[in-house]
Amino acid sequence: MLGTLTGVALVLSGVGLGAVGATLAGTGALAELKRQAGTAPVSGPSASGPRGTPSAPARAPVVARLGVEVADGRRPGARVVAVHMPGPGSSAGLVPGDVLLAFDGRRVDSAADLARAVARARPGDEVTLTVRHRGGDRRRLTAVPGIVT
Repeated sequence: MLGTLTGVALVLSGVGLGAVGATLAGTGALAELKRQAGTAPVSGPSASGPRGTPSAPARAPVVARLGVEVADGRRPGARVVAVHMPGPGSSAGLVPGDVLLAFDGRRVDSAADLARAVARARPGDEVTLTVRHRGGDRRRLTAVPGIVT
């Protein structure tokens, strides 16, 4: 009974978690998970830059977001089905039902076209959107794509 209580106390204090994790995930997988989470130091040849100087940790690329959800319609364009508030799309004046026809001068025929165009944009730079509203009138709106944190 004393052994069981000691084991429970060690696990609860965090001492036994490394052994349990290594057993469940395998030592290589556990090290990889820790490295991805940023809780383990990176070692080996890729851990340093030229002449042994430490290199900066790899960063995920910054991707622009418009803050809208779109779907394909029957006609060319990307139909706005939801607008995130607050967000770049709502600030620009987009509303559900709008159809995006062009993004910064590039024609948008589908939701995938819009996704590619937004991905090419730089966060913080103004872009022009050509939009067809529900009533059929076309308008040009200005948006500033942002980033998701």
